[in-house]
Amino acid sequence: MIKFFRQSYAIQYVVIALMTIALWIPSFASGKLTTGLTNPVTPIYNLVDHWLSYSPILQHAFTFLLLVLETLIFNAMLIKNQIVGKVSTMGAFVFVVLMSLTGTQTNFYPFALSAFFILLVIKNLFDAYQLPSPEMNLMKVGVYLALATLCYFPSIVLVLWIMIVMPMAKNGSLRLQLVPLFGFLFVYFVYFVDVFLFGDFKLLIQGYSDYFTSIQFSVEGFNLKTITLLVVLFASTMFLMFGGVNANFEKTVAVRSKISMTYIMLAFAVLLLFLGGNVLMNGLIFIVLSILVSYAFSYINNTGWANLFLVVFLMAVFANHYYFKLI
Repeated sequence: MIKFFRQSYAIQYVVIALMTIALWIPSFASGKLTTGLTNPVTPIYNLVDHWLSYSPILQHAFTFLLLVLETLIFNAMLIKNQIVGKVSTMGAFVFVVLMSLTGTQTNFYPFALSAFFILLVIKNLFDAYQLPSPEMNLMKVGVYLALATLCYFPSIVLVLWIMIVMPMAKNGSLRLQLVPLFGFLFVYFVYFVDVFLFGDFKLLIQGYSDYFTSIQFSVEGFNLKTITLLVVLFASTMFLMFGGVNANFEKTVAVRSKISMTYIMLAFAVLLLFLGGNVLMNGLIFIVLSILVSYAFSYINNTGWANLFLVVFLMAVFANHYYFKLI
């Protein structure tokens, strides 16, 4: 199975498409409408949620198409940055599975929308690696991150991630460090001016004040089911990375740097899990693990045991969607 997705022919895309549809059928069949809470700090999500709030089918269809678009961006990003092979659908396969693991993830929630912009942040930062003139890429990084926070505000922690990893991308000068920050602040300047002129500016300020004063880290979102899921994902990913990747595979400096950048993002992804609410909806962890697992599967030394694990894992995922519906 792993060797199958290391290739890129029409059959691989057909299989991934059918698998994605199969994972999402229970969500469409449920007829359940997910309604978000209007929050001044997530205006883009509020707007889209309002547009889709009239029909559960429309809401699920939009989220499904969003996942398809994110999958294409993700796979192309990994190929371009040599994290998977030059001709591969491994990234698409892993991303679809990890972003659709549970019924909770096949609904419309803030991170589902924010993930689109976060992928563009990662893509542009990876693409900026050692460019002689990376200013435009770095400006896009800041703009896309600001848009991501307007969908799912906790993704603002990635501002710190960008500042930490930019030197690893050979873009660590003070001038270049300020470029994504300028792009980020420009989007917020436009948003604040728009609300000041045409909306309730006091309500906006109060919304941000309430958000920052009510932030608290807790373990309330964890239960035995989610803990088990996360432990399995973490343990299997780390084992694949450190025990499965072919030691004879010659990794370029660029690839090693981007994998290191991903490991640093993992720390921020874990941090978001403790923000409260449903852990599965703080989904940065699934993007990070998708990168690491795609890399590991692409260069794994012995695929025999890995294929067995993958088959069992997929059977458990489909059983959860169609029978157990545990999470």
